[in-house]
Amino acid sequence: MSRYAFVSTPVLDIAYLEWNPRGQQVAVLVHGWPDCAESWTEVAERLASAGYRVLCPTLRGFGQTRFIDPLTPRSGQLAALGRDLLDFIDALRLDQPVLVGHDWGARAVANACGLRHHAARLVMLAVGYGTNDPNQHISLSQARNYWYHWYMATSRGEQTVTEDRAAFTRLLWDTWSPAGWYSEADFIQALEAFDNPDWAAVVLHSYRHRWGFVDGDPAYASDEALLQPAPVLAVPTLVLHGEADTCNAPETSAGREALFSGPYHRQLLPGAGHFPQREAPQAVAEAILRFCQGD
Repeated sequence: MSRYAFVSTPVLDIAYLEWNPRGQQVAVLVHGWPDCAESWTEVAERLASAGYRVLCPTLRGFGQTRFIDPLTPRSGQLAALGRDLLDFIDALRLDQPVLVGHDWGARAVANACGLRHHAARLVMLAVGYGTNDPNQHISLSQARNYWYHWYMATSRGEQTVTEDRAAFTRLLWDTWSPAGWYSEADFIQALEAFDNPDWAAVVLHSYRHRWGFVDGDPAYASDEALLQPAPVLAVPTLVLHGEADTCNAPETSAGREALFSGPYHRQLLPGAGHFPQREAPQAVAEAILRFCQGD
């Protein structure tokens, strides 16, 4: 892994990590929330050893990624994340990459495919496709899991995100996966990615917009129209979900087959919680490689 490189898109200067730059096949791994691009390190190293060029972009509002125009709304809406990814792919002239995403990143890669069929394969971790609709049915137990969504819609939640992000993140990491899954160094590394002047604004807007509490950036209105309701995807897709995920319960990714016209596979990972790429990196990497070598 090298230091961060940067590429400019119409909206962002995107920071990204890269492994094996001369690899013939390309895999783009997109991190989630609350996390960072380094969460993919072990998975990226395994894919690189198998011949892939691996790129891990940093999402808007995270790390060293910056908005180019100070007047651009600090939107965290999910359509914007999909568009950012397409802009990243175009800026680096990537041809039909494998797109892999976790959490926010999973929504970004799926939305990118929904906006434009531009992937050889799609892999989503810890998120079921078609779960971006604010009018979706969710069980009461899943609503309880989403307490932090509703909390961030309040002024007290805004204060926590703005002033006490470390304690907030630790509570989520401690309760979304089985105990003892992360090191303190990993946690500190992720926190450093939140030391971005736009992090709090992007995070708060993302969750408030997701449930219809605030308006989105009008620049993404046409993209939103294409993504709601969720379009049927033709790209071959794999969903990996930890059996012990207490953020997005495993059943939230079940029963989604009708949303895919191409090959679709779903695999549960025993013992893993909400961060499979950190908790079970070798299992995740091998599942991706098997999927990419299959039909």
